[in-house]
Amino acid sequence: MHMKYLLFFIITLICFSSLSAQQYNGIHGGIENIYKLSDAQTRSISPENFTGEKGKGAMATEGTGANAARDLGKGWKISPSVIIKPHTTFSVAEINGSGAIQHIWMTPTGNWRNSILRFYWDDETNPSVEAPVGDFFCMGWGKYSPLQSLAVCVNPGSAFNCYWPMPFKKKCRITIENIDDAPMTLYYQVDYVLTQVPPDAAYFHAQFRRVNPLPYKANYVLIDSIHGKGQYVGTYMAIGVHNNGWWGEGEIKFYIDGDKEYPTVNGTGTEDYFCGSYDFDTHKKNAAGADEANYTEFCSPYSGLCQVIKGDGHYEISQRFGLYRWHITDPIRFDKDLKVTIQDLGWRSGGRYLPLQDDIATTVFWYQTEPHNPFPKLSDKDGLEVN
Repeated sequence: MHMKYLLFFIITLICFSSLSAQQYNGIHGGIENIYKLSDAQTRSISPENFTGEKGKGAMATEGTGANAARDLGKGWKISPSVIIKPHTTFSVAEINGSGAIQHIWMTPTGNWRNSILRFYWDDETNPSVEAPVGDFFCMGWGKYSPLQSLAVCVNPGSAFNCYWPMPFKKKCRITIENIDDAPMTLYYQVDYVLTQVPPDAAYFHAQFRRVNPLPYKANYVLIDSIHGKGQYVGTYMAIGVHNNGWWGEGEIKFYIDGDKEYPTVNGTGTEDYFCGSYDFDTHKKNAAGADEANYTEFCSPYSGLCQVIKGDGHYEISQRFGLYRWHITDPIRFDKDLKVTIQDLGWRSGGRYLPLQDDIATTVFWYQTEPHNPFPKLSDKDGLEVN
């Protein structure tokens, strides 16, 4: 009897070890995998190597740095960036084969709402990612604020970093459209691996929406067009408050696989969903030793109130906030479809809730099987404008 159990344990261990070796293909980094060997091939696309080909970096003879390097010659930072003309689309990356994006860094100039990122997987013609560059990197208000999390980091002075793993089986195409009337400068780097993608790998998606103002007593819809199998992994919200008082009583709702009137997952408040509590207020002491009510910005690996913009008492009178919540350890899984809404809710007299009419913009992130439903048409420049 003991030998039977021992044999079963050995066979299970061998199968598990073999499966782990097969599944590890260099797509997912992390400290837990850093010591494992892989046949994945590291590649990188930047203005110094537009195609990402092996051994083809730093070969430029002209570019935005050519004049600065005129005394140094080839190989000395000749092409560190690109200039994207008004109302044109630039191809950031085109990758053929099977692999995964592991990291994206960029620092765009100009109005971050006027630069539109789009990602296309395999042979699709409708983008799986479509969002203004600022909102994709959790900077929806066009102003820098430090952000440190597992999925997105924003570092001084406007360095946007994304660490969402993005597998593809045939090809990948990333574009950025400048819808502004002025040219913009883009420094960027896309780090990826060429490797075999597991058959159960889903595709990364991100969608931007904005309503300003939200109609009275209306629920804000973060997403309502997801069909397929997958998991919801993140929310970024930029909310501009039009009323005095607290604005974060609204509940988030996840309608999963055919839910109609009532959701399966129901939160208890906006600050609760973003993993805070009690108005994000720590009641710090002022110089006189008295309690001072204030919003407390914070960043954590999975959630944060990363930006608080206070009115200046002159022209910029609205309070504006940026929040993120990553479902990395607790993804919202769905088999057929998903709809996500959140209420915009404050307080009125008599201890009653007040439906608010705020400026809300969101970018949501999820993985799913393809094909996906086409996204709603993105607003024009006036509809995107921060005002």
